[in-house]
Amino acid sequence: MEGDTARLRSDSIKKGPERAPHRSLLRACGLSREDFSKPFIGIASSHVDIVPGHLHLHEFSQIVKSAVREAGGAPFEFNTIAVDDGIAMGHHGMSYSLPSRELIADSVETMLEAHRFDGVVCIPNCDKIVPGMLMGAVRVNIPAVFVSGGPMKSGRTSQGAPIDLMSVFEGVGSYHAGLITEQQLNELEERACPSWGSCAGLFTANSMNCACEALGLAFPGNGTIPATSPERVELLRRAGHQIVRLVKAGLKPRDIVTREAIDNAFALDIAMGGSTNTVLHTLAIAREAEIDYQLDRINEIAKQIPHICNLSPASEYRMEDLHRAGGVSAVLRELSRKDGTLHLDRITITMKTLGQNISEARVADPEVIRPVSNPHSHQGGIAVLYGSLAPRGAVCKTAAVDPAMMKHTGPARVFDSEEDASKAILSGSIVEGDVVVIRYEGPKGGPGMREMLGPTAALVGMGLGERVALVTDGRFSGATRGACIGHVSPEAAAGGPISCLRQGDSVEIDLEGFRLNVDLDPDEIEARLKQLPPGPVRATSGYLARYAALVSSADEGAILRQRVRVSQGET
Repeated sequence: MEGDTARLRSDSIKKGPERAPHRSLLRACGLSREDFSKPFIGIASSHVDIVPGHLHLHEFSQIVKSAVREAGGAPFEFNTIAVDDGIAMGHHGMSYSLPSRELIADSVETMLEAHRFDGVVCIPNCDKIVPGMLMGAVRVNIPAVFVSGGPMKSGRTSQGAPIDLMSVFEGVGSYHAGLITEQQLNELEERACPSWGSCAGLFTANSMNCACEALGLAFPGNGTIPATSPERVELLRRAGHQIVRLVKAGLKPRDIVTREAIDNAFALDIAMGGSTNTVLHTLAIAREAEIDYQLDRINEIAKQIPHICNLSPASEYRMEDLHRAGGVSAVLRELSRKDGTLHLDRITITMKTLGQNISEARVADPEVIRPVSNPHSHQGGIAVLYGSLAPRGAVCKTAAVDPAMMKHTGPARVFDSEEDASKAILSGSIVEGDVVVIRYEGPKGGPGMREMLGPTAALVGMGLGERVALVTDGRFSGATRGACIGHVSPEAAAGGPISCLRQGDSVEIDLEGFRLNVDLDPDEIEARLKQLPPGPVRATSGYLARYAALVSSADEGAILRQRVRVSQGET
């Protein structure tokens, strides 16, 4: 609200004689006199033509706009950018993926504040776009509803086996190892992504869209209803109607996104073994909501939450199978049977509690969603590791790790870039037992903390996924599987211990004990760090240079720090 006399935030651009110029411009946009008494609703879409997860979002925006009008609001569509991580993967373009999250958050803030919208419906669908819009919505803190573009259905080989984008990335490694032919690789390429929608497995996009349900900012079904389903159209219509109700009720994101709601989101992610990127993004969202949420709290939750749902990349089940089995609500309902795992009293955008939202949910397929009495493991599918190699933490998707690799000790094979590591892997120089270390790929050092799906998929495709570990200060795609540990903090560019590793140093991984160590005396680590020359500087101009100068560590969510603070006379 803009002061005690303003009924709506948007009144500041449409009420009174002084706003005649503003109304004149609004009339040019098609508004009538009657529209000036309605709440102004922003429709934040991330439609772009080069991302299959976003190709259809302009049409989805029109459905939401129609529903907003039916509910008595005045809708206005605007767009954000969207980077396709799969297309950006493996080259310089991936350096822009994580930094794009901040641009998206800033653009949402800019549009909502500049035009004084009363509420917003966000229609994202892929990896950095969902958290970017979440960050912007929580920052501005006006009523908001999230409704994603929905997941893609899985592809099928000519023999009928389910496949997805991960299958193609791993196929590249299999091809280089001589395990499949070029014709077989072409078949994977042509069949893996059959339609629009976010990639079919529980990768980052779908992990974040599911998390929106647990956070309370999206309707049940947001994460799992297929993009091409009529159910998705009905969800869009519900979102358009509900945002007008939320504006009238004054229910805002920070009323919903609390410490307890973030616990719920992590509980879901841990139970499902979601993408490690959700850790990075949810920490950033917490900071936008001004919630002090520490990385080590995730392990506290993981110790209580059983791993009950295994999807691709950890199994052959995809998002359509989870939806068929009951969706996110069924996972949460099953978790709620174990006392103390969820905060069921948290309010959501339905204006009901999370417990009320999931009260009627049922598990339709216990093979997809296991009972808490018979989980895949009694400890959740995400782990935060600490130790001499990661004093401020590192993250691993334990749900996608072979049991034989839960504890592993091996010699470090050290590389200062993803490209150098990929060349070594594809050339066959990495052998069983090795620990591949890729450094100077963190938020600052990369810059941009590139995803490492190329090298991790190559290891799996070459048959080394269950015999080689990979450790990096970069991050992974949600499609990554194997003993892959990312987000090592402090990163190499910030002088973390990973920067002083040498070829052959013994790296010790204990995923069950949440430990990541190098077998070196602390004095030896300190001496090596003092002798290190400066690391590589890869961005000297443009947005990436500004990003590298401002970005925080991964354990803080890789958010941009304020270099200048003007508050009560401070600078």
